[in-house]
Amino acid sequence: MILSPTSYVVKPKIIFMGTPEFGVIVLEELCQSEYKPILVFTSPDKPIGRKQIITPPPVKIIAEKYNIQVLQPNKISDFKSQIIDLKPDLILVAAYGQILPKEILEIPKYGCLNIHPSILPKYRGPSPIQYTILNNDQESGVTIILMDEKMDHGPILTNFKIEIETASIIYTQLHNKLAKVGVELFIETIPKWIKGEINPQAQDESKVTFTKIIKKEDGRIDWKKPAQILEREIRAFNPWPSSYCFWQEKRLKLLKSDVLIQSHHGPFGPLGKTFLAPDEKIAIQTGKDFLIIKELQIEGKKPLNSEEFMRGQKNFIGVVLR
Repeated sequence: MILSPTSYVVKPKIIFMGTPEFGVIVLEELCQSEYKPILVFTSPDKPIGRKQIITPPPVKIIAEKYNIQVLQPNKISDFKSQIIDLKPDLILVAAYGQILPKEILEIPKYGCLNIHPSILPKYRGPSPIQYTILNNDQESGVTIILMDEKMDHGPILTNFKIEIETASIIYTQLHNKLAKVGVELFIETIPKWIKGEINPQAQDESKVTFTKIIKKEDGRIDWKKPAQILEREIRAFNPWPSSYCFWQEKRLKLLKSDVLIQSHHGPFGPLGKTFLAPDEKIAIQTGKDFLIIKELQIEGKKPLNSEEFMRGQKNFIGVVLR
């Protein structure tokens, strides 16, 4: 059988752009498929931790594992000529960290596509996964868009929704699931896109919502908030920036929690005060109801469940956390 020119697709030359763990999952899957990139762009190496050790971004490590050339510009437009010389068919972006200028967007034959971990136009911006958990959404998903010069603004090629099946899901779990769904959707979509079988649809601007960058200080617990809100923050900010407070001048991270509904009106004690719950777990007074702590970590120590923590900190009940 002789194939006609329109019945198959020549494997496209893809440039990949990404930096953190979301990009790692996508790149790893791409490298194990027929769409292994010819070049990877990622952020420059940065000093990390208290000792400020110069550390490569996660995507760079994966690219080198698969012997893919890596470029790490501070400004992507500085490498315009190198991209033109490669004549890429497609650029795929997954959490890169830079907005691509028009001069870069216009280079690939089939444009620049972005895997975004929400159902656009909901949750444009840098923190869609955290906002999904903070807002207690019952579903999430990924969207593949044809990029333009505005953040997460381009027309939609396709999307895929997933149900959030557990009310206890944390950021890392949802992040990893969406990254895998995203790259699978991309691999499924590419042949259709190249053959001209997809008509991109403009986003409904009346339904747009934006997310903001999550900062370290966002993890500082405000005990005036209801326990339900704090429980969501603990899941959304795990592992970074983590939800934390202070006790005896040390940072205390709260890693897993639940909510205990108060049976009477008004606070049982000062906001942030610790009590012993009936099941021997730690209860903390919040603006509404109690926050039950299942797992926590004091600065410089390993994470412990509440029972283990209490065995070593018998004076913890009755204190007020700040």
